[in-house]
Amino acid sequence: MQSHKKQKWFRELLRRRLFFCLLILLQILAFLYFIISRSLTSNILSRALYLTSVIVALHIISRRDKEAYKLTWVFFILIFPVFGGLMYLFFRCQTRSKRLLKTMKDAEKQAKSACVPDLSAYTKALETTGEHARQIEYLEKYAGYPIYENTLTEYLSPGEKFLEKLLTDLEKAEKYIFIESFIIQDGEMWESILEILKRKSANGVDVRIIYDDMGCFLRLPKHFVKDMEKLRIRCVTFNQFIPVFTAIQNYRDHRKIIAIDGKIAYTGGLNIADEYINKIQPFGHWKDSGLRLEGEAAWSLTLIFLEMWILSGNKETALETYYPYHDTPCPITKKDSFVQPFADAPFDDENISEHVYMQIINKAKDYVYIMTPYLIIDNSMVSALCTAAKSGVDIRIITPFRWDKRTVHFMTRSYYRELIKAGIRIYEYNPGFIHSKTFVSDDEVATVGSANMDFRSLYLQFECGAWLYGAEAVTELRDDFLATLPLCKEIRAEDCKDNAFIRFLQDVLRLIAPLM
Repeated sequence: MQSHKKQKWFRELLRRRLFFCLLILLQILAFLYFIISRSLTSNILSRALYLTSVIVALHIISRRDKEAYKLTWVFFILIFPVFGGLMYLFFRCQTRSKRLLKTMKDAEKQAKSACVPDLSAYTKALETTGEHARQIEYLEKYAGYPIYENTLTEYLSPGEKFLEKLLTDLEKAEKYIFIESFIIQDGEMWESILEILKRKSANGVDVRIIYDDMGCFLRLPKHFVKDMEKLRIRCVTFNQFIPVFTAIQNYRDHRKIIAIDGKIAYTGGLNIADEYINKIQPFGHWKDSGLRLEGEAAWSLTLIFLEMWILSGNKETALETYYPYHDTPCPITKKDSFVQPFADAPFDDENISEHVYMQIINKAKDYVYIMTPYLIIDNSMVSALCTAAKSGVDIRIITPFRWDKRTVHFMTRSYYRELIKAGIRIYEYNPGFIHSKTFVSDDEVATVGSANMDFRSLYLQFECGAWLYGAEAVTELRDDFLATLPLCKEIRAEDCKDNAFIRFLQDVLRLIAPLM
């Protein structure tokens, strides 16, 4: 009976999504028909669009932007001189709308006014972290994310370990539980979390959920938000999918945050679905990782959630009322490490996640160990990795052997030749799919978060993470990386000798990667 209900729900959801996609396709076909018809109006419009493409191409070349994006768009305009310029304007104007920017700025202003930075921690961090002080200064003074002491950190991998710890902490919630996830899907993981959320909301705990509609494509029932509201759980859909051809659909909330009373917070790569805890294994063993913060730095991730809550159309007037240490100080006393949570947004022209990664690579002396499911990077990142390796830094990267997206994995492998030639060691995780997004370097610094090493995560999505210095999780991450290596196959130069046709396909895919 239960299986029949699930099948019926899936069929209904599939029909609704297919209907939306059909409407978008019809809009595109109608536009194309108007352009290619041989009417006088069509000819005039085509010439106007061609001229627009020329002007747009000149504009793109003159912009201060990522070279990969500039090259891709100019190439696209050369291939499609009539449509190319219009498509660029379509994407650029919609994704830079004044309304979105204003809403984002207002949300940021509210969050920053309630962040409660510790000036003594900032001063001490600049004095004691050596070359890493520039990273701290960038994140706090420019990006606006404070650095904290008095925080316990725990690196959790794989997802089963993460869930076990999370369920214990959820039971401790007294005031609020905030959950932000790219994916939520019915199954054992979600049901175990929901069971606690039901009880907590019934007892007066403020429970809120943000999920991304594109991330939950074909995963959640139509009335999910209403079902949550019946349980006294406030739920919002970020960037709800609509049947209109629009570039705004390109925005995705890829963040993963769970905040409990502002005292405990989680982030990392894990979504809420059964493959993340290996209850199902569509791509072999799923290796993922998360980070648990307890203490002062948990407040920063709480504010990042509330900022997205406001951006999603909700009103909040006094974010500082959620701060947990107004009356009693934080009970965690830890003065030998620093934690700096951060977030990234796609339309502020500041690629914070990329800068965090680049700083770690550029400041490394002995080693940088990286785990990433996707390795699709621009020339500046390739150059930084190769220069560090050629300078004697031991750089190792673990990617999946089993893929969840064949084309993306094909592009990832296209970078192997160049990186291996520079002395970087590449490994593929044999048991299955590795979804962790982690950097660790020199037994000193690390970052755990939601941002993949690809164009979408670094430039087009809402992401988050935490930068760590001297914390327990730094060595825990390092040890996990080293323990994972025996489960991997090291890729050698001879493994990358593909035929000319394969290399041509990889070159084409790398060219269009910024638009995928």
